[in-house]
Amino acid sequence: MNLVAATFPDLTASNLGGRAMHLPADFEGLLNLVMIAFQRDQQGDVDTWLEPGRRLAAEFPTLACYELPVIGKMNPLFRRFIANGMRSGIPDPKARAATITLHLDKPAFRRSLQLPGEDSVYALLVDRKGAVHWRADGPCRAA
Repeated sequence: MNLVAATFPDLTASNLGGRAMHLPADFEGLLNLVMIAFQRDQQGDVDTWLEPGRRLAAEFPTLACYELPVIGKMNPLFRRFIANGMRSGIPDPKARAATITLHLDKPAFRRSLQLPGEDSVYALLVDRKGAVHWRADGPCRAA
């Protein structure tokens, strides 16, 4: 796939710590490893990226890591219910701050990032302007 045209879209979301964020500008790193999941049963694949991502961020201080569960649009009551359930499953404040739930038009989001479907997780290296510099799909295969 051609990554030249792949761009992380401008959007507003909140992390599980309750902080409103304007993405991609509010990503903390000069480059940001974002793990995107579309289905709840993909958490195991996302988890394979977390430790390698943390090691890289420790080695390269200009890199930040984020987990982005993508959920379709829904009413605020259901959004709050889902956020509270996710928050209760993540006791670490740093992990909560790095988990940003996206409630949006999933097909439009996938198109902007050139993601072919929702059957896989994606890891992307994104700058604060939204440019995608690298992408992988599926579980992390690095040691």
